[in-house]
Amino acid sequence: MNIPLKIKKILISLSPKYFINLYVLYKIKRFQAHYPKVISEIKNKDKIKVAFFIIHSSVWKYDGLFQLMLEDDKFDPIVVICPYIVYGQEIMLRELKLSENFISSKGHPYVMTLNFETDEWLDVKQKIKPDIIFFTNPHKLTKDEYYIHNFVGTLTCYVPYGFLLANIQQAQFNQLFHNLCWKIFCETPIHVELAQKYARNKGCNVIFTGFPLLDELIDTIPQNDPWKKQDKVKKKIIWAPHHTIENNERELAYSCFFLLFDLMFVIAKKYSDKIQIAFKPHPILKSKLYKHPAWGKNLTDKYYQEWKNLSNGQLEENDYIDLFLTSDAMILDSISFMAEYMTTKKPSLFTVRDDTIRLKFNEFGQICYELFYKTTIIEEDIVSFIENVVILKKDTMKDERMRFIQKYLMPPHNKSASENIYNYIKNII
Repeated sequence: MNIPLKIKKILISLSPKYFINLYVLYKIKRFQAHYPKVISEIKNKDKIKVAFFIIHSSVWKYDGLFQLMLEDDKFDPIVVICPYIVYGQEIMLRELKLSENFISSKGHPYVMTLNFETDEWLDVKQKIKPDIIFFTNPHKLTKDEYYIHNFVGTLTCYVPYGFLLANIQQAQFNQLFHNLCWKIFCETPIHVELAQKYARNKGCNVIFTGFPLLDELIDTIPQNDPWKKQDKVKKKIIWAPHHTIENNERELAYSCFFLLFDLMFVIAKKYSDKIQIAFKPHPILKSKLYKHPAWGKNLTDKYYQEWKNLSNGQLEENDYIDLFLTSDAMILDSISFMAEYMTTKKPSLFTVRDDTIRLKFNEFGQICYELFYKTTIIEEDIVSFIENVVILKKDTMKDERMRFIQKYLMPPHNKSASENIYNYIKNII
């Protein structure tokens, strides 16, 4: 076919980004076009199959919603345990087992995607045939078979696995995943505005419901005491380091782990008669330390085990609701915990790597950040926080945190976030 010279010049002048944008728009329209038809079909069903895809047990946020669906004869919910494939076979198998132990301990019906005897992977579309899928992560961490683009014609939903406070708009609001989802149920009205501002689809699929995890944290009584028994009552402090240990431009480097890993041990031992510390690392931190040239698997496993063995210390890698509720304070740089832990009404110390940290937060994150005690990794600051704010209870920022909770963190409609999501879906179908 002879293409006119003028058209050839226009085509040549177009950048690869132009064609990528066309492809993305095509995918979005293709997915969105299916949803009305799917809704119509689901309405005629006696039973609706709902699959909850889990990759990391520590980011599970669906307990309340799952329970509501279990109690409703209209729904047939099941947890699908998917592989974490980013850091190799060994870590993948470990995470599968962690998730299985976690979900089975809750008594939820579940299915493992990997058959350990035959080494075969489950075909979810054929074996489960879900009408609705709830994802727990928007990133490409699992096999293609369990990613959103494999489920055209299914109502795909997402609740962010953590509060979105980082200033990384593309990753948090405008991945292909976000644009393809049928509905995203988000944390605050500010997050709706951010999606409308940054998502390619202008956030047309984003609904403010509140954050389901907070249902279990706001004015809730703990079910268990996860803390190691001591010979006397001690203040319980959580140390929660983020996974961003890389020091490069691509990563938003929040983590102060390399500045703190020795110091936190020193402090734990120095104040062993007054405090106990729970080491609560981000679930991806261990994988990154395994690959780090100065650490590796042996040193990482040894370090984690030392926290587990410490008489007034412990290692926490799974569910953390009761851990939060029974604690007295947190020392952190793990950003999602900033908002989550705020709901316990207890004080936190944010460890800061450098003074550019404010630039690394979005609009919501900047508001939240101002309500934290802070330190640029000066031992005296950490000790002062423990002695004065935690032990002596001189918490001068408590009233400000309480106002923040009421203004930003309470779900709408005088319902829990889980109820809001459940009611939205129930009304649609």
